[in-house]
Amino acid sequence: MTVVVTTSPGFGKHGKVPGLIKDAGWEFIRCTDKDRADGGLSEHIARADYLVVGLVPVTADTLTAASNLKGVIKHGVGVDNIDIPACTTSGLPVCNTPAANADAVAELAVGLMFSMARFIPQGHGSVTSGGWERRVGSQLGGKTLGIVGLGNIGKRLAKLARGLGMHVVASDMYPDKAFAAEYGLEFLSLQELLATADYVSLHVFGGKGNAALINRDSLTSMKPGARLINLARGEVVDLDAVAEALASGHLGGVAIDAYVQEPPAIDHPVFSHPNAIFTPHSGADTLEALENVGLMVIEDIKTLIAGEMPVRCLNAKDLCARDV
Repeated sequence: MTVVVTTSPGFGKHGKVPGLIKDAGWEFIRCTDKDRADGGLSEHIARADYLVVGLVPVTADTLTAASNLKGVIKHGVGVDNIDIPACTTSGLPVCNTPAANADAVAELAVGLMFSMARFIPQGHGSVTSGGWERRVGSQLGGKTLGIVGLGNIGKRLAKLARGLGMHVVASDMYPDKAFAAEYGLEFLSLQELLATADYVSLHVFGGKGNAALINRDSLTSMKPGARLINLARGEVVDLDAVAEALASGHLGGVAIDAYVQEPPAIDHPVFSHPNAIFTPHSGADTLEALENVGLMVIEDIKTLIAGEMPVRCLNAKDLCARDV
């Protein structure tokens, strides 16, 4: 059986996962050609029994060449790069791995808040360049964190932030009022949140509905000097508008982990601003998270091989309706 993978090279290499893959005897083909938009998927998709997807798009055209494919599993949570209706039409279950990397992403968000609050990257650069520039930062305790998208990651971040003594507000299409009551957070509209928060952390899905969610107007609505964190998808933030807000001083800092183009074109002015921090879409890159995701992926493939429907299948109901 052949599994074609378009995820990061870390998939299948941590914890119990390598042993399970070896015991299963599956052939793994990794499509990680950085010089090709699809990582080389088009060369191997015809051989795939199962496709484990990272950020490479899975379209109707992709599926046309996938004559042996029996299932699509997202290595992560966001499935905006997978054409689920096309998969359903082709009779293909689509699964993801909810909550497997929530702790990792939430902890990076906290790390980025500390980095901006205490100017950690700037201090490191000062010392290693032979300088000694001491900058007065601020504490996170008592500040307001605005979480846009209170899913598994957002909830974990809310718990961490409350533990730091932060006030937490959130914006979500489906407010979990029981969680809010338990952890003492308040739901606001997006505009109210932006006007209130000292730190805004984005944890929404990508796709057309959230494209440029943070734009010139929404940045203008932010509290002067507030900091922005994007651990969601690149298209959620208008980088031109962010660069302008940084240059004017209205935006106090930004930390970005996801980009429309990866790697990004670093000639954009946002990449030269001293109050901007960048990470290489590594929010989920911890040993623990990669093992968690890998275990879920293997479990779902084994379930599909057994002729059963995984509990994490996103289009199970539509597939059942199709077969009636």
